[in-house]
Amino acid sequence: MSVSVRVHEGRGPNLVYLPGIHGDWGLIGAFRRALGDRVRFVEFAYSKDDVTLEHLAELVHAELEKAGVRSGWLLGQSFGSQVAWALIARGFKADGVVLAGGFAKHPWPWGARLFRALLSAVPYGVINPVYKGYTVLCNAVARRGPEEAEELMAFARARGGRDWKATTWRLKLIAEGDPGPVVRGFAAPVHYLGGGIDPLVPWPLVVRGLRRDCPGYKGEVILPYADHNVLGSSPASPPSASSPGSPADPRFLEEGFAQNSAQNLPLKNRGGSEPEGA
Repeated sequence: MSVSVRVHEGRGPNLVYLPGIHGDWGLIGAFRRALGDRVRFVEFAYSKDDVTLEHLAELVHAELEKAGVRSGWLLGQSFGSQVAWALIARGFKADGVVLAGGFAKHPWPWGARLFRALLSAVPYGVINPVYKGYTVLCNAVARRGPEEAEELMAFARARGGRDWKATTWRLKLIAEGDPGPVVRGFAAPVHYLGGGIDPLVPWPLVVRGLRRDCPGYKGEVILPYADHNVLGSSPASPPSASSPGSPADPRFLEEGFAQNSAQNLPLKNRGGSEPEGA
C-alpha cells in the first residue's frame, strides 16, 4: 500500500488536495490550472489496495512530512474529507478545511452501503458505459467548458476493474466512518463547497450538521448547476462579476466565500495560511 504525491510550488500557503473515492488527481485539472501559483498545491493519489482510513491517513501524513508540509489548508473532496479528519486526528496542523462535496459523518450511511452493494453486483463491463453516460449528462447540466468536459470524459474512459473495486472499499469506509469527535473539537475555519444537484451527498443535511457540531464552521457556497464533482464545475460561459460561478474560476477563488458566506477561501490571503476574517 502506498500513496503518490505531487507538489506544485507557489507563492501562497499550502493547500493539500485529498481526492474522493476515485482516489487520484484525475478530476482536479481545471481547478489546478485556475490556482496558478497562488498557493503551494499538494495533491495525492491513493493506491487501489484495501486499507483502513487510519492507515491511509498515516501514509498521507508521512508523505507530507517528506515534502516539508507540516501545516496548511486541507481540501477534502467527498471521501477525501474523511482522510482530512483522520489526518487532523493524527496531529497534522490544519490551518483550515474546505469540504468539497465532503462531510463529517455521512448523513446517509445506508446510501453508501446501497451504492457499494450495487457496484459489487454489477459487472464492470456494465458500470463503465453507465459512468460514461453519467459524465456526459453532468458535463451538459453543469455547462462545463470543452477542455474540462474532455478531461472528465478521458477520466471516465480510463476507469477499470481495480478502480471500481477500490471504490467499493472506500464506500465501506464512508458507511462505517464517524469523525464526530474530531469535528466537534476542531476550531480552525471550515468551509463547505457543494453542488446543488449532487446526487451522492445531501448538502443541506451536511451543512446542518456542521453548523450544529463544528465550532470552526464558517459557511457554505452551493453552486446550483454543479454536481458532486464540484471542483470540476467550470462553466463554458464565464460567470458574472457579481456572482462567481465556478471553483475553477479565479474570481470564485478570490471572492466566492467573501461574497457568499462572509468568509474568504484560504487563497485570498497570499501571505500566510490564515484567511482574512477567520
